[in-house]
Amino acid sequence: MSKLKNRYLSLDVFRGLDVALMIIVNSPGRGSTTFSPLLHAEWNGFTLTDLVFPTFLFVVGNSMSFSMKKYESMGNPAFFKKVLKRTAIIFLLGFLMYWYPFFDDGQLKPFSETRIFGVLQRIALCYMFASIILHFVKTKTAIWLSVAFLVAYHLILIGFGDLTLAGNAVLKLDEWLIGPSHMYHGNGIAFDPEGLLSTLPAIVNVIIGYLAGRFIQNNGQNYETVAKLMMVGFALIFAGLAWDLILPINKKLWTSSFVLLTCGIDLFAIAILIYVLDMKKAKSWSYFFEVFGKNTLFIYLLSEVFVITLFAVDIDGESLYRWIADNVFISWSGGYMGSLLFALWIMLTCWFVGYIMDKKGVYVKV
Repeated sequence: MSKLKNRYLSLDVFRGLDVALMIIVNSPGRGSTTFSPLLHAEWNGFTLTDLVFPTFLFVVGNSMSFSMKKYESMGNPAFFKKVLKRTAIIFLLGFLMYWYPFFDDGQLKPFSETRIFGVLQRIALCYMFASIILHFVKTKTAIWLSVAFLVAYHLILIGFGDLTLAGNAVLKLDEWLIGPSHMYHGNGIAFDPEGLLSTLPAIVNVIIGYLAGRFIQNNGQNYETVAKLMMVGFALIFAGLAWDLILPINKKLWTSSFVLLTCGIDLFAIAILIYVLDMKKAKSWSYFFEVFGKNTLFIYLLSEVFVITLFAVDIDGESLYRWIADNVFISWSGGYMGSLLFALWIMLTCWFVGYIMDKKGVYVKV
């Protein structure tokens, strides 16, 4: 736990908006009756939900623009110790979250069937690689490396597989490296949308978030900053849509076109928030999202553990999760609205915990 410092309001709110949306899309009452913007694209394409995770990585990079300043004064051994320790903790938390509730019918759940890669694991790996790159190279070099990562990933995807669910290079590497039993099976086959190979382009989301954060700090929160962020955002969106013509925008493969599109949208979003919150001081609505933004990782973990626990508790042959969704929300408000209201209930429950923590000055850091 630590005090908050070196922050600006727009970043906390941006983080909070993303976490709130992440909880909503991760916990629908009934997946079959979920409004389409709250679903991922089936394969190629893009929805609002597809923006959630890359935005999480973008704000990780944004936050790093504050913390990396402290690392510059450290020697390399201290830097690596700090970064690797944080990477290991976040990766382990992600792994334990997938292993939870640890026991099944009184027996310890086997490690051999536990998913290895996932959301927190990708955050950990992207944080580690981006930190090392940004610590040792200059800004121009980091930009050229980002371009190289995206081009190389494109070439790997078309050179070592196809762009289908069953034949892509991401799946092939994970099958060889960790085996199907350690992969995500939610798409009907063993395929992990947070696989090791697709972590390569995801590093760029963190780097661009970092560069945006440094630019905002160096240039101040003013009209010129907002305009330049929007111009670069427009350029990245245009480049992403152009790249889509030869490499489709695809969140599950985390294609290079997907990276440029999401980073462009995120630059637009942070520019708008800077204008509204930091320049115009129109912040009467912002506290709700600040609560999420001040304890981001903890609240995300809380939401996942809460949902997993609800699934693990059995009532009359069905999970407590399904029972509450069907009998408390869907039964009187219908499938689509009931599913949304259930997700909002999960989100608001987590927000209330974050609210209590904020009022008590408790901020959990890794």
